[in-house]
Amino acid sequence: MDKEELKRRTKAAAIRIIKLAEKLPRNAAGFEIAKQIIRAAMSVASNYRAACRAKSTADFIYKLSIIIEEADETIFWLEMIEGASLLNEPIEINELKKEYDEFVAIFTASQKTVKAKQTIKNKN
Repeated sequence: MDKEELKRRTKAAAIRIIKLAEKLPRNAAGFEIAKQIIRAAMSVASNYRAACRAKSTADFIYKLSIIIEEADETIFWLEMIEGASLLNEPIEINELKKEYDEFVAIFTASQKTVKAKQTIKNKN
């Protein structure tokens, strides 16, 4: 998967999260979870775009760390929605959890690869 495809995929996932959050109940829990999950999902997409323009390898690795953390947080909020039975959308929630699990795996693998290359470069 190239970087443009990953940009589209992270953005599309964030849009799906926004649409899911719009269906949350209009109460304290719904408002707070909506705010948090939207922030986390949009952070994955926006920080990946920023990572594509990283100023250095260290900057790229740092931005990947943020993406991984925010993708994992998005999964947490999806689990909270599911656990608190705030929505009756099990298929959508499961698909989104799978998508964000894949983001965690993709960005973790990318980070490990870049760190390994940096270590080899520093040894030479």
